Amino acid sequence: MRWVFRGRHFLSLSDYTADEILYILQTAEGLKRRWMVGETLTILSGKTLAMVFEKPSLRTRMSFEMAMYQLGGRAMYIGPQEIGLGKREAIKDVATVLARMVDGVMVRTFAHEILVEMACHSRVPIINGLSDLHHPCQVLGDLLTIQEKKGRLPELKITYLGDGNNVCHSWLAAAAILGLQLTICSPVKYLPHPDIWQWAQERGAQSGATIVHEVDPFVAARASDVLYTDVWTSMGKENEMEERINHFKTFQVNDSLLRQAKDDVIVLHCMPAHRGQEITDEVMDGPHSAVIDEAENRLHAQKALLALILN
Repeated sequence: MRWVFRGRHFLSLSDYTADEILYILQTAEGLKRRWMVGETLTILSGKTLAMVFEKPSLRTRMSFEMAMYQLGGRAMYIGPQEIGLGKREAIKDVATVLARMVDGVMVRTFAHEILVEMACHSRVPIINGLSDLHHPCQVLGDLLTIQEKKGRLPELKITYLGDGNNVCHSWLAAAAILGLQLTICSPVKYLPHPDIWQWAQERGAQSGATIVHEVDPFVAARASDVLYTDVWTSMGKENEMEERINHFKTFQVNDSLLRQAKDDVIVLHCMPAHRGQEITDEVMDGPHSAVIDEAENRLHAQKALLALILN
């Protein structure tokens, strides 16, 4: 299978087939087992990943750095002060120079178009560590977590409550490709991007996915196997916080909402979490929460991705 992945960019889950996504998850499970027994890996010995950050991060930086370290490679952090994509230096120039010096580039940025342009000019893989449009690495970790906790992905009711943001878009892609049952629950004002929604409906019709929108959180949560939430105000939209809190205040994942779901429901949150807003302490720290496992699984999912496309 290696030839399918080697040298490929990872900008969106929609660039990959169902079989390829499932193979990444299978690889992640194997690498996690080897890590848990203390095996030393040298899969990416001699390889270097450049990590370009235009947005701050805890989990993205740590998970990519540790992923490279645990595979025998190394990662180099490049902050906004060093580059200034498209401002201090042309995106094309950044991409072509980095491609001469490293084996892959992870980018955490704002406009998705920056990633697309870098990919057009880079001869090494460009990995989307987050853009305003997609967050595919997060959803890889989410899928791995659900598979671990539930033993499967098909036939589960997965309910996403919150803003139609980058995480929501990547969940739409995952559901459409893998044929999952996904309910998006958000206020009408904060729907996913219409083009992404339409693509998901068309692609989902081919895979057997069921993707629906619901405005009432208590209706959406009924009989759910997975409840997923995210911050109501993403980075860059802080000036909308007060308005968003007013629109989303009934979308909080709390004990009342949890009672609408199945008895063995798991709760996910991509973090950072605003406790007391989109999720309560009782749920975040409660027996249904898989949030910390989910955060750890970013590491293992990204190890699999890196091992496949850089090796």
